[in-house]
Amino acid sequence: MAKTGRAGRRGTLSGVRRLPVGASPGTLIADPNANPTELCLTLISPDRFKTIRNAGLSDIVRHADRWPVLWLDCVGLADVTLIGEIGKIFGLHPLALEDVVNTGQRPKADFYDDHAFVVLRMIDDATQHRYEQICVFFGEKFVVTFQERQGDPFDPVRRRIESSEPNRLRSRGADYLAYALIDAIVDSYFPLVDAASDDIDRIDEDVLRNPEKPQMQQLHQMRREILTLKGVLWPLRDALAALIRNDEPFVRPETKVFFNDTLDHAVRLIELVETQRDTLSGLIDMHLSLSQARTGDVISVLTIVSAIFIPLTFLVGVWGMNFDSQASPWNMPELHSYYGYPAALIFMFLVAVALFSYFKWKKWL
Repeated sequence: MAKTGRAGRRGTLSGVRRLPVGASPGTLIADPNANPTELCLTLISPDRFKTIRNAGLSDIVRHADRWPVLWLDCVGLADVTLIGEIGKIFGLHPLALEDVVNTGQRPKADFYDDHAFVVLRMIDDATQHRYEQICVFFGEKFVVTFQERQGDPFDPVRRRIESSEPNRLRSRGADYLAYALIDAIVDSYFPLVDAASDDIDRIDEDVLRNPEKPQMQQLHQMRREILTLKGVLWPLRDALAALIRNDEPFVRPETKVFFNDTLDHAVRLIELVETQRDTLSGLIDMHLSLSQARTGDVISVLTIVSAIFIPLTFLVGVWGMNFDSQASPWNMPELHSYYGYPAALIFMFLVAVALFSYFKWKKWL
């Protein structure tokens, strides 16, 4: 699900642009880095469909009343004038359109007189853990989606629309199409979460086998990505719950059953992410404990080696002093012993062996 176009914000939900102080509510201001705006219009009926790429406003107006369901996919948010005109054609609320162009909104679901507005975070680049904002408007006969860049998880939905066999997407109405799009967004998180689980299992084995310093940096990076994903999924769950609780006529009761299934998927994702976060926290603690234990083992060995060599160093220091055995019999007479040197070495070796045996007996080694 690779994306094209300008790079988005990497693994972050911050960066919401603010309107100038005193600006009128509903003012649309384009992001200077926004991608050019392109429209794709899909017209749907139970027995046929039609897709118009690079559509214009005239195509929307001409076909709006001729088809049971109309899906307009707007990619790129640079042309705020065109976005404003789309809002006028479908009667979209100005405050909702303001949230469309001001990317970085928290996932939510708002309801107006004749349409619903859903803000979600969609995976932009799975390899870089980058997300983008996607907005979904839907009413009685239309669905309008706004996304920042090319690329989305909607290909299975498009294939179902284009299928020659009868299916719910062509017969159930706009609310079911909106459900299918939202469900595709939610399900697109499962491969990312499953890949994270595999990475966690792999690094778990590596930490247990041989804890190394670079692993700590990798664990912190993975934990930061999981926390970012959690920040995406928690409000997503609230938005889906709001879609189920609403009493608007353009969300049919039979469609709420499917939205409830998508909510179950979101809850499952949250549970997996929570488990991964706890596992990563445990791995970080375990890595610290193992590293400290290994450091303690090294210090213990060095301490024991030092303890063995301390008496040997003392003996060498004593025998290395300047003595004059002719001046007094107390001046180290062993210096003139014929076997003094090997006797001293053997004595020091026996002291070292005795200390080593004692340490083994005390289970310090």
